[in-house]
Amino acid sequence: MEPVTAGAAEGDWRGWRAAAEAALYGPDGFYRRPEGPAGHFRTSVHASPLFAAAVARLLCRVDEALGRPAVLDFVDMAAGRGELVTGVLAALPADVAARARARAVDLAGRPAGLDHRIEWRTEPPERITGLLFANEWLDNVPVEVVEVDSAGVPRLVLVRADGTERLGEPVSGAEAEWLARWWPLGAREGLRAEIGLPRDRAWAAAAGTLARGLAVAVDYAHTAGARPPFGTLTAFREGRETTPVPDGSCDLTAHVALDACATACALPGARLLPQREALRALGLSGARPPLALASTDPAGYVRALASAGEAAELTAPGGLGDFGWLVQPVGIADVLGG
Repeated sequence: MEPVTAGAAEGDWRGWRAAAEAALYGPDGFYRRPEGPAGHFRTSVHASPLFAAAVARLLCRVDEALGRPAVLDFVDMAAGRGELVTGVLAALPADVAARARARAVDLAGRPAGLDHRIEWRTEPPERITGLLFANEWLDNVPVEVVEVDSAGVPRLVLVRADGTERLGEPVSGAEAEWLARWWPLGAREGLRAEIGLPRDRAWAAAAGTLARGLAVAVDYAHTAGARPPFGTLTAFREGRETTPVPDGSCDLTAHVALDACATACALPGARLLPQREALRALGLSGARPPLALASTDPAGYVRALASAGEAAELTAPGGLGDFGWLVQPVGIADVLGG
Protein backbone atom coordinates (compact mmCIF):
# COMPACT_ATOMS: atom_id res chain seq x y z
CA MET A 1 0.00 0.00 0.00
CA GLU A 2 1.60 3.26 -1.13
CA PRO A 3 1.38 6.53 0.85
CA VAL A 4 -1.25 8.99 -0.33
CA THR A 5 -0.22 12.53 -1.19
CA ALA A 6 -1.07 15.41 1.13
CA GLY A 7 -3.47 16.86 -1.43
CA ALA A 8 -5.46 13.67 -1.69
CA ALA A 9 -5.55 13.31 2.10
CA GLU A 10 -7.33 16.64 2.32
CA GLY A 11 -10.13 15.39 0.09
CA ASP A 12 -12.04 12.13 0.48
CA TRP A 13 -9.37 10.42 2.55
CA ARG A 14 -9.33 10.56 6.35
CA GLY A 15 -8.00 8.52 9.23
CA TRP A 16 -10.00 5.58 10.56
CA ARG A 17 -10.73 7.38 13.81
CA ALA A 18 -12.57 10.27 12.13
CA ALA A 19 -14.20 7.97 9.59
CA ALA A 20 -15.51 5.57 12.26
CA GLU A 21 -16.67 8.43 14.50
CA ALA A 22 -18.90 9.75 11.71
CA ALA A 23 -20.04 6.30 10.58
CA LEU A 24 -21.00 5.13 14.06
CA TYR A 25 -22.12 8.26 15.88
CA GLY A 26 -22.94 10.87 13.22
CA PRO A 27 -26.55 12.04 12.66
CA ASP A 28 -27.26 9.01 10.43
CA GLY A 29 -24.71 6.75 12.07
CA PHE A 30 -24.97 3.06 12.81
CA TYR A 31 -25.66 3.53 16.53
CA ARG A 32 -28.53 5.93 15.83
CA ARG A 33 -30.54 3.16 14.16
CA PRO A 34 -33.76 2.07 15.88
CA GLU A 35 -32.84 -1.62 16.04
CA GLY A 36 -29.81 -0.87 18.20
CA PRO A 37 -26.70 -3.04 18.53
CA ALA A 38 -28.74 -6.19 19.23
CA GLY A 39 -29.95 -6.08 15.64
CA HIS A 40 -26.43 -6.69 14.36
CA PHE A 41 -24.36 -8.56 16.93
CA ARG A 42 -24.84 -10.68 20.03
CA THR A 43 -23.19 -9.69 23.28
CA SER A 44 -23.12 -11.49 26.62
CA VAL A 45 -26.15 -9.42 27.65
CA HIS A 46 -28.16 -10.75 24.73
CA ALA A 47 -26.87 -14.32 25.09
CA SER A 48 -28.48 -14.97 28.47
CA PRO A 49 -30.19 -13.22 31.41
CA LEU A 50 -27.58 -15.01 33.54
CA PHE A 51 -25.10 -12.28 32.59
CA ALA A 52 -27.25 -9.49 34.04
CA ALA A 53 -27.89 -11.63 37.11
CA ALA A 54 -24.13 -12.05 37.59
CA VAL A 55 -23.61 -8.28 37.28
CA ALA A 56 -26.39 -7.83 39.86
CA ARG A 57 -24.50 -10.14 42.22
CA LEU A 58 -21.37 -8.10 41.61
CA LEU A 59 -23.29 -4.93 42.48
CA CYS A 60 -24.46 -6.59 45.71
CA ARG A 61 -20.84 -7.40 46.60
CA VAL A 62 -19.87 -3.79 45.93
CA ASP A 63 -22.80 -2.72 48.12
CA GLU A 64 -21.50 -4.83 51.01
CA ALA A 65 -17.94 -3.56 50.54
CA LEU A 66 -19.25 0.01 50.67
CA GLY A 67 -21.13 -0.65 53.90
CA ARG A 68 -24.59 -0.60 52.28
CA PRO A 69 -24.82 3.12 51.45
CA ALA A 70 -28.15 4.96 51.41
CA VAL A 71 -27.81 5.39 47.63
CA LEU A 72 -26.06 2.72 45.56
CA ASP A 73 -25.12 3.76 42.01
CA PHE A 74 -25.15 1.48 39.00
CA VAL A 75 -23.90 3.04 35.77
CA ASP A 76 -24.26 1.10 32.52
CA MET A 77 -21.84 2.52 29.95
CA ALA A 78 -22.80 2.14 26.26
CA ALA A 79 -26.21 0.95 27.38
CA GLY A 80 -27.56 0.20 23.89
CA ARG A 81 -31.28 -0.13 24.43
CA GLY A 82 -30.98 -0.58 28.19
CA GLU A 83 -30.93 -4.37 28.20
CA LEU A 84 -28.24 -4.77 30.86
CA VAL A 85 -29.41 -2.13 33.31
CA THR A 86 -32.98 -3.44 33.02
CA GLY A 87 -31.82 -6.99 33.74
CA VAL A 88 -29.67 -5.91 36.67
CA LEU A 89 -32.56 -4.04 38.33
CA ALA A 90 -34.82 -7.05 37.87
CA ALA A 91 -32.24 -9.40 39.44
CA LEU A 92 -31.45 -7.31 42.54
CA PRO A 93 -32.83 -8.29 45.94
CA ALA A 94 -35.65 -5.95 47.00
CA ASP A 95 -33.65 -4.26 49.76
CA VAL A 96 -30.77 -3.45 47.35
CA ALA A 97 -33.09 -2.41 44.51
CA ALA A 98 -34.78 0.07 46.86
CA ARG A 99 -31.47 1.91 47.30
CA ALA A 100 -30.20 1.52 43.74
CA ARG A 101 -29.84 4.54 41.48
CA ALA A 102 -29.58 3.29 37.90
CA ARG A 103 -28.04 5.37 35.13
CA ALA A 104 -27.73 4.32 31.49
CA VAL A 105 -25.13 6.14 29.37
CA ASP A 106 -25.46 6.14 25.59
CA LEU A 107 -25.39 8.62 22.72
CA ALA A 108 -28.60 7.20 21.27
CA GLY A 109 -31.94 8.49 22.53
CA ARG A 110 -33.83 6.95 25.43
CA PRO A 111 -35.68 3.80 24.31
CA ALA A 112 -39.45 3.81 24.51
CA GLY A 113 -40.87 1.90 27.44
CA LEU A 114 -37.69 1.90 29.51
CA ASP A 115 -38.21 1.48 33.26
CA HIS A 116 -38.89 4.90 34.78
CA ARG A 117 -36.31 4.21 37.49
CA ILE A 118 -33.50 4.35 34.91
CA GLU A 119 -31.97 7.75 34.20
CA TRP A 120 -30.78 8.09 30.59
CA ARG A 121 -27.65 10.18 29.99
CA THR A 122 -25.06 10.93 27.31
CA GLU A 123 -22.22 11.23 29.86
CA PRO A 124 -21.54 9.34 33.10
CA PRO A 125 -22.43 11.19 36.31
CA GLU A 126 -19.77 12.45 38.70
CA ARG A 127 -19.01 11.15 42.20
CA ILE A 128 -20.38 7.64 41.74
CA THR A 129 -20.68 5.40 44.79
CA GLY A 130 -21.23 1.92 43.45
CA LEU A 131 -20.50 0.08 40.20
CA LEU A 132 -19.65 1.48 36.77
CA PHE A 133 -19.92 -1.31 34.20
CA ALA A 134 -18.82 -0.92 30.57
CA ASN A 135 -19.77 -3.96 28.52
CA GLU A 136 -18.37 -3.76 24.96
CA TRP A 137 -18.00 0.01 25.07
CA LEU A 138 -14.29 0.57 24.53
CA ASP A 139 -14.12 -1.52 21.35
CA ASN A 140 -16.43 1.04 19.75
CA VAL A 141 -14.36 4.05 20.79
CA PRO A 142 -12.82 4.90 17.39
CA VAL A 143 -9.04 4.70 17.03
CA GLU A 144 -6.46 5.32 14.34
CA VAL A 145 -5.18 2.35 12.35
CA VAL A 146 -1.51 2.29 11.34
CA GLU A 147 0.47 0.15 8.91
CA VAL A 148 4.19 -0.28 8.29
CA ASP A 149 5.22 0.89 4.81
CA SER A 150 7.88 -0.53 2.48
CA ALA A 151 10.57 1.53 4.25
CA GLY A 152 9.64 0.14 7.68
CA VAL A 153 7.86 3.33 8.82
CA PRO A 154 4.48 3.11 10.62
CA ARG A 155 1.97 5.39 8.85
CA LEU A 156 -1.64 6.29 9.50
CA VAL A 157 -4.09 4.34 7.35
CA LEU A 158 -6.47 6.64 5.49
CA VAL A 159 -9.84 5.43 4.27
CA ARG A 160 -12.71 6.56 2.06
CA ALA A 161 -16.40 5.94 2.68
CA ASP A 162 -16.32 2.90 0.37
CA GLY A 163 -13.59 1.25 2.49
CA THR A 164 -10.69 1.88 0.10
CA GLU A 165 -7.46 2.48 2.05
CA ARG A 166 -4.20 4.35 1.48
CA LEU A 167 -1.27 5.18 3.71
CA GLY A 168 -0.96 8.71 5.06
CA GLU A 169 1.60 10.54 7.17
CA PRO A 170 4.04 8.79 9.52
CA VAL A 171 2.76 8.36 13.06
CA SER A 172 4.04 11.12 15.34
CA GLY A 173 3.63 12.77 18.74
CA ALA A 174 1.61 11.09 21.49
CA GLU A 175 0.34 8.45 19.06
CA ALA A 176 3.90 7.43 18.19
CA GLU A 177 4.76 7.28 21.89
CA TRP A 178 1.74 5.06 22.58
CA LEU A 179 2.65 2.78 19.70
CA ALA A 180 6.26 2.44 20.85
CA ARG A 181 5.22 1.60 24.40
CA TRP A 182 2.17 -0.57 23.89
CA TRP A 183 2.29 -2.03 20.37
CA PRO A 184 5.77 -1.81 18.78
CA LEU A 185 5.46 -3.04 15.23
CA GLY A 186 8.99 -3.53 13.97
CA ALA A 187 9.94 -2.86 10.36
CA ARG A 188 8.14 -5.61 8.43
CA GLU A 189 5.95 -4.14 5.69
CA GLY A 190 2.22 -4.66 6.14
CA LEU A 191 2.15 -5.04 9.93
CA ARG A 192 -0.81 -3.16 11.40
CA ALA A 193 -1.98 -1.89 14.77
CA GLU A 194 -4.72 0.19 16.32
CA ILE A 195 -3.56 3.10 18.49
CA GLY A 196 -5.58 2.80 21.70
CA LEU A 197 -4.85 6.26 23.10
CA PRO A 198 -8.49 7.51 22.78
CA ARG A 199 -9.66 4.43 24.67
CA ASP A 200 -7.12 4.98 27.43
CA ARG A 201 -8.39 8.51 27.85
CA ALA A 202 -12.05 7.50 27.67
CA TRP A 203 -11.60 4.79 30.29
CA ALA A 204 -9.59 7.05 32.61
CA ALA A 205 -12.35 9.67 32.42
CA ALA A 206 -15.15 7.14 33.05
CA ALA A 207 -13.39 5.33 35.92
CA GLY A 208 -12.41 8.72 37.32
CA THR A 209 -16.06 9.45 38.06
CA LEU A 210 -15.97 6.92 40.90
CA ALA A 211 -15.79 8.32 44.41
CA ARG A 212 -15.88 4.79 45.86
CA GLY A 213 -16.75 1.47 44.34
CA LEU A 214 -15.75 -0.56 41.31
CA ALA A 215 -15.19 0.17 37.62
CA VAL A 216 -15.32 -2.76 35.19
CA ALA A 217 -14.61 -2.78 31.44
CA VAL A 218 -15.51 -5.93 29.49
CA ASP A 219 -14.32 -6.40 25.92
CA TYR A 220 -12.51 -8.62 23.47
CA ALA A 221 -8.97 -7.66 24.33
CA HIS A 222 -5.27 -8.34 23.95
CA THR A 223 -2.22 -7.56 26.05
CA ALA A 224 1.37 -6.59 25.30
CA GLY A 225 2.61 -10.17 25.15
CA ALA A 226 0.17 -11.20 22.43
CA ARG A 227 -0.74 -8.32 20.12
CA PRO A 228 -2.16 -9.50 16.79
CA PRO A 229 0.35 -8.74 14.01
CA PHE A 230 -2.19 -7.34 11.55
CA GLY A 231 -4.59 -5.58 13.90
CA THR A 232 -8.20 -6.48 14.69
CA LEU A 233 -10.33 -3.94 12.83
CA THR A 234 -13.53 -5.60 11.62
CA ALA A 235 -17.25 -4.99 11.19
CA PHE A 236 -20.63 -6.63 11.81
CA ARG A 237 -23.89 -6.35 9.94
CA GLU A 238 -27.11 -8.28 10.67
CA GLY A 239 -25.32 -10.78 12.87
CA ARG A 240 -22.44 -11.54 10.50
CA GLU A 241 -18.84 -10.39 10.38
CA THR A 242 -18.14 -8.34 7.29
CA THR A 243 -15.55 -6.07 5.69
CA PRO A 244 -15.18 -2.79 7.61
CA VAL A 245 -16.61 0.07 5.56
CA PRO A 246 -17.14 3.47 7.25
CA ASP A 247 -20.44 4.33 5.55
CA GLY A 248 -22.81 3.86 8.50
CA SER A 249 -24.06 0.48 7.28
CA CYS A 250 -22.20 -1.68 9.81
CA ASP A 251 -20.69 -1.76 13.26
CA LEU A 252 -16.97 -0.95 13.28
CA THR A 253 -14.95 -2.49 16.06
CA ALA A 254 -11.43 -3.43 17.12
CA HIS A 255 -10.17 -5.32 20.15
CA VAL A 256 -8.96 -3.33 23.14
CA ALA A 257 -5.50 -3.04 24.69
CA LEU A 258 -6.93 -3.33 28.19
CA ASP A 259 -3.48 -3.34 29.79
CA ALA A 260 -2.89 0.16 28.40
CA CYS A 261 -6.31 1.29 29.67
CA ALA A 262 -5.48 -0.01 33.14
CA THR A 263 -2.22 1.93 33.26
CA ALA A 264 -3.81 5.12 31.91
CA CYS A 265 -6.36 5.12 34.70
CA ALA A 266 -3.63 5.20 37.37
CA LEU A 267 -5.79 3.53 40.03
CA PRO A 268 -4.11 1.01 42.37
CA GLY A 269 -5.37 -2.54 42.45
CA ALA A 270 -6.33 -2.88 38.76
CA ARG A 271 -6.62 -6.46 37.57
CA LEU A 272 -7.17 -8.18 34.23
CA LEU A 273 -8.90 -11.55 34.04
CA PRO A 274 -10.86 -13.53 31.45
CA GLN A 275 -14.66 -13.44 31.56
CA ARG A 276 -14.90 -17.15 32.35
CA GLU A 277 -12.88 -16.58 35.54
CA ALA A 278 -14.87 -13.49 36.52
CA LEU A 279 -18.24 -15.15 35.97
CA ARG A 280 -17.21 -18.29 37.81
CA ALA A 281 -16.26 -16.07 40.75
CA LEU A 282 -19.82 -14.74 40.53
CA GLY A 283 -21.38 -18.18 40.62
CA LEU A 284 -21.62 -19.21 36.93
CA SER A 285 -19.94 -22.54 36.25
CA GLY A 286 -21.70 -24.10 33.26
CA ALA A 287 -21.66 -27.46 35.08
CA ARG A 288 -24.49 -29.85 34.18
CA PRO A 289 -27.01 -30.55 36.95
CA PRO A 290 -26.83 -33.99 38.60
CA LEU A 291 -28.66 -36.62 36.55
CA ALA A 292 -30.51 -37.78 39.67
CA LEU A 293 -32.48 -34.52 39.57
CA ALA A 294 -34.14 -35.72 36.35
CA SER A 295 -35.92 -38.41 38.36
CA THR A 296 -36.91 -36.37 41.40
CA ASP A 297 -37.70 -33.08 39.64
CA PRO A 298 -37.87 -33.42 35.83
CA ALA A 299 -38.98 -29.84 35.21
CA GLY A 300 -36.31 -28.50 37.54
CA TYR A 301 -33.72 -30.63 35.76
CA VAL A 302 -34.70 -29.20 32.37
CA ARG A 303 -34.49 -25.64 33.73
CA ALA A 304 -31.11 -26.33 35.34
CA LEU A 305 -29.82 -27.94 32.14
CA ALA A 306 -30.86 -24.90 30.07
CA SER A 307 -29.22 -22.58 32.60
CA ALA A 308 -26.02 -24.63 32.51
CA GLY A 309 -25.97 -24.37 28.72
CA GLU A 310 -26.30 -20.60 28.85
CA ALA A 311 -23.59 -20.35 31.51
CA ALA A 312 -21.33 -22.55 29.39
CA GLU A 313 -21.76 -20.19 26.43
CA LEU A 314 -20.89 -17.16 28.56
CA THR A 315 -17.71 -18.84 29.84
CA ALA A 316 -16.65 -20.82 26.76
CA PRO A 317 -13.01 -20.64 25.60
CA GLY A 318 -12.83 -19.37 22.04
CA GLY A 319 -16.05 -17.42 22.53
CA LEU A 320 -17.59 -15.12 25.11
CA GLY A 321 -15.45 -16.62 27.85
CA ASP A 322 -12.39 -15.07 26.21
CA PHE A 323 -13.59 -11.53 26.82
CA GLY A 324 -11.24 -9.57 29.06
CA TRP A 325 -12.43 -7.93 32.28
CA LEU A 326 -10.54 -4.91 33.56
CA VAL A 327 -11.49 -4.56 37.22
CA GLN A 328 -10.54 -1.37 39.07
CA PRO A 329 -11.62 -0.92 42.71
CA VAL A 330 -11.69 2.56 44.24
CA GLY A 331 -11.62 2.70 48.01
CA ILE A 332 -12.83 -0.90 48.46
CA ALA A 333 -11.31 -4.37 48.42
CA ASP A 334 -11.28 -6.56 45.31
CA VAL A 335 -14.77 -8.09 45.48
CA LEU A 336 -14.01 -10.69 42.79
CA GLY A 337 -11.28 -12.30 44.91
CA GLY A 338 -7.94 -13.37 43.49
